[in-house]
Order: sequence, then C-alpha cells, then structure tokens
Amino acid sequence: MSVFFILILLPRMIKKQRTIKSPATVSGVGLHSGEEVNITFLPAPENHGYKFCRTDLPGRPVVDADVYNVIDTSRGTTIEQNGVRIQTVEHTLAALAGLEIDNIMIEINCSEPPILDGSSKDFVDALLYAGIVEQEAEKKYFVLKENICFNDPVKKVEMIAIPSDEFKLSVMIDFETRVLGSQNISIPGLDHFADEIASCRTFVFLHELEYLVNNNQIKGGDLNNAIVFVNRVISDEELDRLASLFKRDKVEVLEEGILNNLELRFANEPARHKLLDVIGDLSLIGTPIKAHIIASRPGHHANVEFAKLIKNFIRQSTRKKDVYPYDINIKPVYDINQIKNIIPHRYPFLLVDKILEISEDRVIGLKNVTMNEGFFTGHFPAEPLMPGVLQVEAMAQTGGVFFLHDKPNPENFNTYFLKIDNVKFRHKVVPGDTLIFDLRLITPIRRGICHMKGTAFVGNRIVMEAELIAQITKIR
Repeated sequence: MSVFFILILLPRMIKKQRTIKSPATVSGVGLHSGEEVNITFLPAPENHGYKFCRTDLPGRPVVDADVYNVIDTSRGTTIEQNGVRIQTVEHTLAALAGLEIDNIMIEINCSEPPILDGSSKDFVDALLYAGIVEQEAEKKYFVLKENICFNDPVKKVEMIAIPSDEFKLSVMIDFETRVLGSQNISIPGLDHFADEIASCRTFVFLHELEYLVNNNQIKGGDLNNAIVFVNRVISDEELDRLASLFKRDKVEVLEEGILNNLELRFANEPARHKLLDVIGDLSLIGTPIKAHIIASRPGHHANVEFAKLIKNFIRQSTRKKDVYPYDINIKPVYDINQIKNIIPHRYPFLLVDKILEISEDRVIGLKNVTMNEGFFTGHFPAEPLMPGVLQVEAMAQTGGVFFLHDKPNPENFNTYFLKIDNVKFRHKVVPGDTLIFDLRLITPIRRGICHMKGTAFVGNRIVMEAELIAQITKIR
C-alpha cells in the first residue's frame, strides 16, 4: 500500500494594522484632579500610532504617546509635549496595546484619563463595543535578535527582553511583606488580555494611600479605585477614622490583609496588574515587538527606562547603513547661499555646501572636500587628511541647519555644543571626497535642546559617526 503525503506551503501570515470601527467614549473622575473626564477613542489612519488630543485647551494640542515624552513616573506615567501634559496614561495605553490596536486618536477634556476602577476594563469594553477593524497596511513588528537588559540594583529591578517568535510576558513581584509577598504571572501572547489581564486593578498600601489623601494628591481617589493592602496592625479607632476619611459606614481589614472595599478578582491580581502596566508603558516604544519580556519587580520608572533602551536599540538596528542615494542632477533643498541665510558660519569655517533632504526628524547634508581647503596645507601636507574635529564640525553645522531652518528669523539664533558622544572615525577623508552627513533625532526637541545621531559617508563607506547634543540660543 502506498501512502502519498501532500505538502501545502502556506504564505507567511501577514498581520494588518488595526483601528476601531466607530468612536468610543468613557467617562469618569480623574484620580489627581478630581474632575469629571470624558475620553473618546477615534479611528485613525494607518501608521498614525497613539496620540492624545487635549480638547479643553486652545488649538486642541496633540501629544504623541512616545517614551521620549515621558516626564514623570512617580505615581503613574506622565507624558508631555510642547508644554501640554497627560497624566497616568498607562491603563489607557494598555487597553489599546492589549487589544493589538495600532492607530487611535484619543480626545480628552482634562489632563488625565478617568481612573475608573483602577484597571483597563472599561476602556477595553468600550473599544470592543466600538469594533476593531483591519486596515490595508501591514503591521510592522521589530523582531528582537539579541537580549536587551535593564537593572536597578537599588530597587532590585531586573528586566530583560529575549528573542521570541511572539510577544510574551512574564512578571514577578515581591513586596517582602506578609500581606503581599512573591507573586508571578506569565502570558504566552495577548489573545487573552481582555479576559485575564484587563480587569486587574492597581493596588496601594494603606500608609501610601493615607499620605496621598492627607496631602490632597488624589482628589478623585476613593476606595473603589484600588486594592488597599494593610501591612500593620491598626486599632478600631483608626478604622473608624479611615471610614470617615473615605466616607464609608465601616472599614474592616480582611484576613488576606486587604480592606473590605472589594474582593480580589484573581489570587495574583497585583502581579497581573503589574503586567498590565508593563504592556501600557512598553507601548510607548511606538513599535510592536516580538520578544519575551521577563520583568522582576517592575515599576513605571523601570518600565520607561527599559522602553527607552528597546527603542534606541530598534533605531540603531534599523538605521539605514547604505549611503544616501545622491543624484547630482537633483536640486538641493538648500544651496550654499541659502545655508548662509540660516546658520551664521562663513568662509573659511562654513563646512557644509548643500542640504539634500530635511524632514521632521532627519537631515542630509553634503560637503565637497577639495584641495583648496586651508587646513590641508598644514595637516599632514605629504598625505592630506581632513581633521576629525572638522568632520564633527561639518556634521554639527548640518544639524544646525535642521535646528534653525524653520525659525522665522534664523539669523537671530545660534546653536552651541553641549555634548559630543560616541565619536568614531572609521576611514580617512581626503581631497576629492564627497562627504554625506545623515543626522536623525534621537529624542524630540525639547526646551531648545537637540539630540541627534549622525553618520558620515564617503561613497558606500561609513567614515565617521557621532552623537551630538546642542542648544539653541537667541542672540537678538
């Protein structure tokens, strides 16, 4: 008897980007402000990502959900862009990332989303009710090829991302107390996020809650917003005072060491909530990743620093290594005369001849290296070599054009070095070479500070690399 096997080769499963079918609104009270908040999720186009729009402010300013916009992690994750702030974004973002939604505009009429029950459940329910739809563009994952680690020995935090075919998470917590010791949770993907993670609430120790309430730091907080753990013996008189403080008839401490305001939804709900926070904070990377995230004692500060490490790694890994395709027949964005109207440098110290491309986060500059340069007569005259410091200066001038080109009166500003890091000279630059400078923003420009990564090419070879930090200063 013969047996025939037919092998069917299936195409690679391509995931598409996703948004929601219709708007979804959630209302509640802001934890810190105590104000009534309306937050509305709106469908967004492909490659839009997550953005917040403050509808309560003039001009309806937009804040990108970007890890480089994080300014505070003390009581949640707070982002700010151009002076516009959104507090405690992690539960909102966790709902979006957990449902694998890629593109959303989030309209909000306050500085923070509503706290609700301290979980992502209401956001998830609203998004699912609105409906999730696929878009035409392919979802672009970053597939990790090597380990990325973050350690904070003081807080005993360890976080590692290791290569994996899927996005998986494992979280361990240990508060070293009787009421909340070691817990852990692992999920093999995001398929069960809505059922097993989204409803898990934030938690707090009683002494922390009392401090926040007594210092008026959580105007919208009450016992419905969090699991409250009690890690000390408290008297009946103190329980009565707590009942009055939180406007309850009676407050008791249950055998599990939590206040009787609510029951745990899972035995390891605190660990599950920490995993929820990790999902929300890591979504600030802006790119979905395929990796196994293992986090021991995570918190918002560690999550954000870890996210920055991953985002920097992605940028470095995906940075185009080939030389910019320079075509001498294409008109430059700025020629030498236009450059002179933007930056103050003049011969013999004007070291960039053309700007070939300029965008929101990138600039391409060009310098023709000729024997007529004055420094060649004294810098190894028998074997003329362009000094490395002048290569760095030429790169910086290219960055200066990027910094100043959109200013109404660029002649009224100067740019100054604050720091130069990771400079590497890989090959000699000699007369006859054409230097191409490719500079890209590492972090968004904030408070007049520009942080860029630059690569210099001659032909198809990298000749120099550097990270530059400069500050813009008004001179008139």
